[in-house]
Parts: sequence; structure tokens; C-alpha cells
Amino acid sequence: MSQAPFAAPLTPPDRAAQALAGAGHAVLDPAGFATLIDSELRELEVLRPFWDDLRPDTYLRDGGHYRRRRHSCFIVEQGRIEQVPHRAHWQPIEYNALHGGLERWFEPIAPAVVAAPAWQRTLQAMGALASSLRGSAGPWYLEAHQFRIDTTDGIGRPTPEGAHRDGVDLVAVVLIGREGIKGGETRVFDADGPTGLRFTMQSPWTCLLLDDARVIHESTPIQPLEAYGHRDTLVLTLRAGGFQGPTAT
Repeated sequence: MSQAPFAAPLTPPDRAAQALAGAGHAVLDPAGFATLIDSELRELEVLRPFWDDLRPDTYLRDGGHYRRRRHSCFIVEQGRIEQVPHRAHWQPIEYNALHGGLERWFEPIAPAVVAAPAWQRTLQAMGALASSLRGSAGPWYLEAHQFRIDTTDGIGRPTPEGAHRDGVDLVAVVLIGREGIKGGETRVFDADGPTGLRFTMQSPWTCLLLDDARVIHESTPIQPLEAYGHRDTLVLTLRAGGFQGPTAT
């Protein structure tokens, strides 16, 4: 008999900032996430089909072919959003031992996604949370990643680098959907201690929020329940002071 997935410990949206400041993490159910970003679920659902048009990630150093993605960068400050010229995604080796130190160029996020009201409100809400968490108005340098992890190789790895931090201030992981898979358990641990939690995000628009300075996180591999399965997420990272790069900008 297969083990039932662990349920996420949910946080009311009006307590998300308090939970981040206290525990370093918060999980919102779909209704809570929609409330946080001042949108309706039907507005968010408009975005889901765009995850069917992601491009293969050709940088996987484990030789896999299980990840597709798009990536764009923005500056968010006091509710204002500016998309910056397309740039590479870069992380230092100390935060990503597998892909750190490598400039990775991915196809940008589609203009129709960026223009969607729910997308704009999501970025504004994340900027407000980062400001609350750090006591600063910004600007916040936000990187947005659309991910699809699939079972093309028989197994898909959402975090091939293992448990990690991202070297930013705030991380949001939003489940877009999962089909025909098992696994994909989310794990969050205190960066300086053994305390942690584990759960499986099941419903589209469930959102995990992380104070990246205080916790590390990972997602376990996925396996197919059918001939093919996949797990789609939106990952947003916000950082003060500039985008990560060989020279921060």
C-alpha cells in the first residue's frame, strides 16, 4: 500500500508575513494565495496553459532531459514593476554546487504571461512581502522561473542540486499542477538546526514562501504513475542590492 502524501501546514494569508518573520516559512492554500495577491483563481487559471510551451533545459549537468523552463527578470519597488532586458540566470557555487558559476540562458517568459493582471499582482505582492520581511522598500531584484519537471528519463528531479538556499531574500514556490506522478515532496529545514517539515503540494496555486536566509529547501524526485507525468511550478526569488551574477547588477 502506498503511503499517503503529507498535508501542508497551512497559513492564513493575513498571517503570511508574520509566519515568515517567525518560522521562516509559510504555506498558503490556493484560496489563500489568491487572496494574498488580490486576484481570483479564475484569473490565475488563465496562466496555466503557458506551462505547455516551455523549452528544454540544456544545462543539466547530471545528463538529464527532464526539465523545461523559461526565465525573466524584473525590478519591483513599492508596487512598480519593471521588466529588465533579458539576462542569464547565474548562481554562485556556494548556493548551487551542481550548476553554480555558470551563465545559463533560457527563453524568456511569454509577453502574454507578463501582461496578465494576476501575474502583475503576484509580483507586487511578493515585493510587499519582501519589504515586510526585511524592513526595506526595495528595490527588489526578482527572477521568475517557469518549470516543468517530467518523467521523460523515468524519474524527474525538481532540485537536482539537493537541499539548498538560493542566495536571495525571499523565495516563492507556486504549484501550477501535477499530473500522472508520485513523489515531489517538499522539504524545508532550518539552515542552522535540525528542525524542519515535509509535505506534498497537491492543489494548483498552493504557494510555499521562504525566508532564504533562514531555511534550506528541496523537492524529492517524481516518478510516473502512467506512461508520462509532470510537475509544473512557478519559482520567484527576490533579492536586495542587485541580481546575482559574476558581478552583481
